Amino acid sequence: MGRRALARADWLKIAAIAITFAGLAATLVLLGSVGLGEVLGILARIGALRFVLYAAYTLLILLILGIAWQVLVPGAAWTAFAWARTMREAATNVLPFSQFGGIVVGLRVLVASGVSQRRAYGSIIADQTAELAAQLVFTLYGAAGLLLVLQDRSDGADLRSLALVGLGASLAIMLAFAFAQRPMLTIAARIGGAILPGSAAAVVEVRDELDQIYARRGRLIACFLLHLLAWVASGAGAAIALAFIGFEVPLADVLVIESLIFTLRTAAFLVPGGIGLQEGAYVLIGPLFGLPAEAALALSLAKRARDLIVDVPAMLVWQLGEVRQMLGRHSRE
Repeated sequence: MGRRALARADWLKIAAIAITFAGLAATLVLLGSVGLGEVLGILARIGALRFVLYAAYTLLILLILGIAWQVLVPGAAWTAFAWARTMREAATNVLPFSQFGGIVVGLRVLVASGVSQRRAYGSIIADQTAELAAQLVFTLYGAAGLLLVLQDRSDGADLRSLALVGLGASLAIMLAFAFAQRPMLTIAARIGGAILPGSAAAVVEVRDELDQIYARRGRLIACFLLHLLAWVASGAGAAIALAFIGFEVPLADVLVIESLIFTLRTAAFLVPGGIGLQEGAYVLIGPLFGLPAEAALALSLAKRARDLIVDVPAMLVWQLGEVRQMLGRHSRE
């Protein structure tokens, strides 16, 4: 690689580092607007030991998500995918570009671990498709639960509309992502071939890899089932957090609430971490299932506290590794 290419790569890394720290700062500011003191207060209310258990449970879910991704790539190390998925989730919650930022960071981490770009790009497209399909099943459960609760309420029209809009948005996102994959790759290959020599061939390789992944139906089904397990486990995690805070709510009701919250966050994917949206949705939906507004807000704040403890340090560790790698390469020149 020439000096010009190295310099360009370094500038890209510096830009990525700057964006990451800007995202961390923005997240802290947004958390402050929600109530940083309240977030830390919930952390103290849960207690150190129980919060460590809650964070460890979250890491277990990330492990399941990493394995779901790795299942699509036979022979690859699951540890690389678990770490890439952890960073993907952390970036989604922290960076200002939300879902897009998480995907970019996850890809970068995976490629840096030794997975070829062809396999990384192809697998993340298929993994995201399977995850959205599993979320749709989870969303249907939540929408059905909400409609049952609202059927005898005269004031439930607005919430019914909200549930249907969220369901429609999730379905539209999933269908667009599923059916636009190959056409978009074809368009990218044509445009890239005209602008950057060699890029068209790279896009064709990704498309071929994606075709191979979809041909392995058993692995694709396993990926979908693992994602469905992760969605349910995430909902159960909310029940655990509520129990630690001091509120007992039936698991079936918590799963409905969490399904609807995840649906709204997916529909508003441009909002980093769902700041503000998540809190309002909890306060609006929670009381319908016997969850007092105080408990609903406490649950949302518990998740914010978890993000501070799990996601922010993960992003910092990744960026320190990026800086160390860049400095180490310069010292060898």
